[in-house]
Amino acid sequence: MQAVEFAPWNDPQQKPLIRFQNVTKRFGDFVAIDDLSLDIYEQEFFALLGPSGCGKTTMMRMLGGFETPTEGRIELAGQDIGPVPPNKRAVNMMFQSYALFPHLSIWDNIAFGLRRDRKSKEEIDRRVEEMLKLTRLEKFARRQPHQISGGQRQRVALARSLAKAPKLLLLDEPLGALDKKLRQDTQFELMDIQETTGTTFVIVTHDQEEAMTVASRVAVMDEGRLIQVETPARIYETPNSVYVADFIGDVNIIEGQTTAAGDDRYSIRWSDSLPPLSATSEKPFSDGQTCHLAIRPEKVTITTQKPDGADNVVQGNVLDIAYLGNLSTYHVELPTGTIIKAQTANTRRIARRNITWEDPVWLSWTATAGVMLAE
Repeated sequence: MQAVEFAPWNDPQQKPLIRFQNVTKRFGDFVAIDDLSLDIYEQEFFALLGPSGCGKTTMMRMLGGFETPTEGRIELAGQDIGPVPPNKRAVNMMFQSYALFPHLSIWDNIAFGLRRDRKSKEEIDRRVEEMLKLTRLEKFARRQPHQISGGQRQRVALARSLAKAPKLLLLDEPLGALDKKLRQDTQFELMDIQETTGTTFVIVTHDQEEAMTVASRVAVMDEGRLIQVETPARIYETPNSVYVADFIGDVNIIEGQTTAAGDDRYSIRWSDSLPPLSATSEKPFSDGQTCHLAIRPEKVTITTQKPDGADNVVQGNVLDIAYLGNLSTYHVELPTGTIIKAQTANTRRIARRNITWEDPVWLSWTATAGVMLAE
């Protein structure tokens, strides 16, 4: 049986769980959020991604009830949540510091919110056991936070946040304190837990890799505005601007002037001494228009011999090699001084590879490899 694709944002019948409608947030003269509209759907794992100061944490704090919009409204399940205090919202927030109670056991940390809500002892016992099982912490229930690892503390904070079965869980840089290996493992755990509980997760992160791994959709932000909201694959393959292309992953950006060359095909003049490049774009460009061609390094082929029949071929010398274990990225300097990155998978052992520093090499790519961007 084929899995049904989860894409409620493409279904006009679906009503969003969260709706930002023309929301602006000012702190004095500073505009943190600028006339922003966004829909987030039930059971989404949604990532707000951007550099420090882009407004992503302000958006999250408005959802949590710690800030109120200056203009516009925010709805949760069709209700305007502006006037609703934080403790009355079906929203829970997991902070970067985890904010666990050091003197309470793991069990009591998870039970804390349920006790405050005056739940019965049976209900509390059942729910805490469920959460311990979900986060694989059963054997640590009687320990205190200082007696477990950072990754386990992170899971306690998650269990406590989910114990009250919120409609929406907000995660503010939740994996920032973990080392890289543990962070990657925990990303998959988060995804499994989100899928199991069906809770809508909204995560704030400045880590592109994290957003691309966990999220159903990513909102790339800059200076209080949404630049692009799309699935990770579409953000990576079809960025809508140089800003997004450059912010997500590694990319070569080549600037030039376009001339139409047939169906969706363009010739890009980018150098006085090198032939024009060939590229395709569904979006129209006018003759003489400045365009930026964004090409991912893995789509550029590097060879020691001139390739036959490639759409785009340039020659240069290897300036630098970044060896990343599974991948190598070659920085190749062209005669014009432009540097283009090409990436190859390291399927052979290091002694068998045939390209090294200062070698003359050929770079080639297809006309469809890059994305033509107007700005």
